[in-house]
Amino acid sequence: MSAIEAHDLTKVYRTYRKEGGLRGSIKGLFRRKYEETRAADGISFAIEEGELVGFLGPNGAGKTTVLKMLSGLLNPTSGDARVLGFVPWERSNELKRQFSLVMGQKNALWWDLPAQESLELNRAIYGIERERFKKVVNGLADLLDVQDKMNVMVRELSLGERMKMELISALIHEPRVLFLDEPTIGLDVVSQKRVREFLRVYNSEHRIVTMLTSHYMQDIEELCDRVIVIDHGKIFFDGPLNSIIDRFSGYKIVSLTFQDAGERDFSLLGEVIAQTPVSVQLKVPRAKVTETCRELLAECAVIDINVQELPVEEVIRQLFGEQATLRNAAETALSDGAKS
Repeated sequence: MSAIEAHDLTKVYRTYRKEGGLRGSIKGLFRRKYEETRAADGISFAIEEGELVGFLGPNGAGKTTVLKMLSGLLNPTSGDARVLGFVPWERSNELKRQFSLVMGQKNALWWDLPAQESLELNRAIYGIERERFKKVVNGLADLLDVQDKMNVMVRELSLGERMKMELISALIHEPRVLFLDEPTIGLDVVSQKRVREFLRVYNSEHRIVTMLTSHYMQDIEELCDRVIVIDHGKIFFDGPLNSIIDRFSGYKIVSLTFQDAGERDFSLLGEVIAQTPVSVQLKVPRAKVTETCRELLAECAVIDINVQELPVEEVIRQLFGEQATLRNAAETALSDGAKS
């Protein structure tokens, strides 16, 4: 059995649609119009022990909703899921002791207490032996380099330091499953790097199942071999991160350095991303890369040439844009069909 299994998980929200003005308010007292939003729509996947999986999607795609269902905070409208063999929304104590949910935009620590005392409270809640607790906390604090901040009030810590304390709090009971929802949001570059290094080391040492949502593609690229991409509640990709480029990117980046570029119009060969008197960077269709390189080498005094894949972040951005365009086109077609 997989550590996490989801089968056709669906969550539908019913929201009241109020008409404007006093008349709309009065009308709403007697006849209300509701809209249904499918935050998750038939989500199915399985994650094995030790996997660190990226969960990607634009804002409102349903990522947090899925994590909340898997952690038992929300009941699904339909579908089924198992986390370590337990049904999460049954909220059994056995499961609660084996998973953690960290949300980058919400604090789990007590604001007016030192971090150490907040952790002590969590120790009492989980019933952890003091010696085991000290060993785990000291090890995590060393990995995250926050030993000197343990007795500082949480409200006086920087955002990066608070996030590190949140991670320690989430891991003191040594869970087997960790859900991370935007753990590096708002952090500076140094803090992001430190958190990423910690997550990579901790995952490899403890074989903990980790699901990570993030809008920072560097988090995903450095940590995750596998990604699940979701949009409007539906999964449209589940596989190795590198496969996203192979499957969805139709372009490559060709960078050239010249002795003298002359007056050549490079826009005839591809989209010019950057250009100087002695260099150019072109976005070229994959099928034309060889032909383009051959033409440039024959006609220009090329000193250096480099061919790269598009950055994953750019591919994901294009992918979401294409999905939005297809969805809008489908909605327009349905609307036109209804009118006719």
